Amino acid sequence: MNPRKPKRVLLKISGEAFRGKERYGIDVDAVGKLAKEIVSSLTPRVQMAIVVGGGNIWRGLSKDAQVIDRVTADYMGMLATVINALALQDALEKLNVPTRVQSAIEILKLAEAYIRRRAVRHLEKGRVVIFAGGTGNPYFSTDTTAALRAVEIGADVLLKATQVDGVYSADPRTHPNAKRLSQLTAMEAIRKRLGVMDTTAFSLCLDNKLPIVVFNLYNKGNIRRVLSGERVGTLITSR
Repeated sequence: MNPRKPKRVLLKISGEAFRGKERYGIDVDAVGKLAKEIVSSLTPRVQMAIVVGGGNIWRGLSKDAQVIDRVTADYMGMLATVINALALQDALEKLNVPTRVQSAIEILKLAEAYIRRRAVRHLEKGRVVIFAGGTGNPYFSTDTTAALRAVEIGADVLLKATQVDGVYSADPRTHPNAKRLSQLTAMEAIRKRLGVMDTTAFSLCLDNKLPIVVFNLYNKGNIRRVLSGERVGTLITSR
């Protein structure tokens, strides 16, 4: 796999990207800008799948969710990802990009059920595929979903879009002297508990030799730069 010249990518977008300047929910302008960023990065060479989070609507591990049974709270979070996926699909299709939403939780009125072979076929036909509903199981994050789906569809790289420009030695928002790391291994990220992704997600990538690029989603053109082979953010390798 070549993370610098990928042919098939899995882009992980957090729910916060849908919130924009709002405290919670969906900011239509923010989703529209996100869709334009994605469209500007698409080329006939690259096939793109996307996993969306739901934290702008509901976060299963949030303080408010702790009064609700963990399994129920996690399922609520999965439903939130379906809402975000539909919003992104609408924004992409308004820009004339053929898009399919596949959900791990069957909601046939709104989205296709997740079927790996069908997802791959959509990608081969030039459609953007948005994976919603997490893994369909509680106790698994959307980062783990992204790693799992990336491995299943044979992606060359997992693109982890964040609010910072890569992986730091500590949280740069609370540690001003933190240093940005240009490259590290998944095992180093696990050992140092850098918090970019959870251990399950890192382990899946490590075991399947799937590279990860962590970059700032809010720097205009970054998705395009990553896909064109520029060194953006932090590269996390299996070794």
